[in-house]
Amino acid sequence: LILTNKHVVEGGQSFTVITSDGKKYEDAKVVAKDPSNDIAFLQITATGLTAAKLGDSSKVQVGQRVIAIGNALGQFQNTVTTGVISGKSRPITASGGAGGAESLQNLFQTDAAINPGNSGGPLVNIAGEVIGLNTAVAGDGAQNIGFAIPINEAKKDITSVSNGGKIVRPYLGVRYTTVTQDIAASNDLVDEAIGGAYIGAGNSEGIVAGSPADKAGLRNGDIIIKLNNTKLDETNALSSTIARFNVGDSVTVTYLRDGKTRTVKVKLGEAPAQ
Repeated sequence: LILTNKHVVEGGQSFTVITSDGKKYEDAKVVAKDPSNDIAFLQITATGLTAAKLGDSSKVQVGQRVIAIGNALGQFQNTVTTGVISGKSRPITASGGAGGAESLQNLFQTDAAINPGNSGGPLVNIAGEVIGLNTAVAGDGAQNIGFAIPINEAKKDITSVSNGGKIVRPYLGVRYTTVTQDIAASNDLVDEAIGGAYIGAGNSEGIVAGSPADKAGLRNGDIIIKLNNTKLDETNALSSTIARFNVGDSVTVTYLRDGKTRTVKVKLGEAPAQ
């Protein structure tokens, strides 16, 4: 199994995996894509490959030295760049290889040079352990600002695909915007809403029809501020907090509606396959 970014494989018809020794595997097939994160898995027929050692991304600190490895610009194989972790828990909206855009949460920010072609490559610590998956680079005018998905965000997917051949993710069924201080101020929201998940912000349809959120009575304009005892904030975005649960778990959702705090029990479903 080859872990990579979802945007790397989207729109592709055939795939070849080239290992660091130059050997080609032209039978690669996409076997799973994460519906809620920029993660995908390819599968090849091979023996004797050594899996990368995975680290613990929860222990990563700002200022820690890291190394990014990838196929820079699609033509410089096994490119290695170094830098530090310059930020944690960053939210971004990234454009994908197929022209779409995806909101990603809880990313590492690094000044290790990440270029087009580095996507899906490992971000490793100085012990050689993978602590992130290189995913995106800041756009025009930026210098040395790249982003990586913490490897702990992928570990559940790795176990799921290894055991069952697909990614099984818990699912609430809402489209939301994380409430920043600016959003709170411009919408006259109470301070308690900051860090919460504003369902359907921007007049979009925030509730997926027939989803657990729909069945529980959540609706556009609600702001989810807590799941069980976890307060949503910059380090606990709704998507990453839901991912800590399992399909079928019942969670208590605390939310704001018309300035009042309410709670509802929701049984998490299984995210639709992609």
